[in-house]
Amino acid sequence: MTELNRKWQSTGVFNYTQSDYDQAKVVIVGAPMDYSVSFKTGTRFGPQGIRHASYGLEEYSPYVDRHLSNVPVYDKGDLVLPFGNVDESLNIIYKGVKEVVQDKKVPFVLGGEHLISLPCIQAVAEHYPDLVVLHFDAHTDLRDSFFGEKRSHATVIRRVIELLGKGKVYHYGIRSGEQHEFRYADAMSHMRRYTVLSPLKDDIKHLQNRPVYVTFDIDCIDPAYCPGTGTPEPGGISSAEAFEAIHLLKELNVVGMDLVEVSPHLDHSGITDMTAAKLVREAILSYWF
Repeated sequence: MTELNRKWQSTGVFNYTQSDYDQAKVVIVGAPMDYSVSFKTGTRFGPQGIRHASYGLEEYSPYVDRHLSNVPVYDKGDLVLPFGNVDESLNIIYKGVKEVVQDKKVPFVLGGEHLISLPCIQAVAEHYPDLVVLHFDAHTDLRDSFFGEKRSHATVIRRVIELLGKGKVYHYGIRSGEQHEFRYADAMSHMRRYTVLSPLKDDIKHLQNRPVYVTFDIDCIDPAYCPGTGTPEPGGISSAEAFEAIHLLKELNVVGMDLVEVSPHLDHSGITDMTAAKLVREAILSYWF
């Protein structure tokens, strides 16, 4: 057993993921990290919460007329991260996702805070140099530093733009951030404020020949629908709009995805976990069937 393989732990599996690793097309990876969150903690329990909620879902999607059990999906479990050690945790996440990509499989990473997207995107971009990132969020996440820290869930997309270069990131649903963040976004990326569906439909026409990574922060959805997140921001999209956005992306070559910032203990009804689990199901059946 390699050192990397000792860094995985089983915390249950996403329902209907019955394939073995060798046969899998999609590999689910848990990244239970929430060390740099700026308000309420608890997203390290997101992967477990999403998996648990998946057992309340049907495997059949009436939206796309497909069954989840017909897709070869393997849930690799959660990466074991050294609590509080940001640098080493990001390194472990990078190695875990890189292993999946090198094995010619698609990583679907369950967070965890949004900072986990940085090593995931880095690993995927090394395999797909022309990678484009679609960023669904309430917040810009474009600060250069946050309380003196360069690597934070408030700076993660700034680091992604620095990694990929100008014009490689498209933002949707953004409705919160500092003025300088919006100015930076307008200069270095494609900022689609407030809404999702209309600008996404326009952008898809220009992205069909590019490898695409999707990073979906659950707080893109209004807290009336998904209260279980650490930085809720009113004025967001509905859960129905989120599902429609996921289905629109079926026209693209999605080579990786993460779903982040689900904090189960902040939503005692469990609707946030359930919405996240359904987003996972719909993405898998839309992109990799």
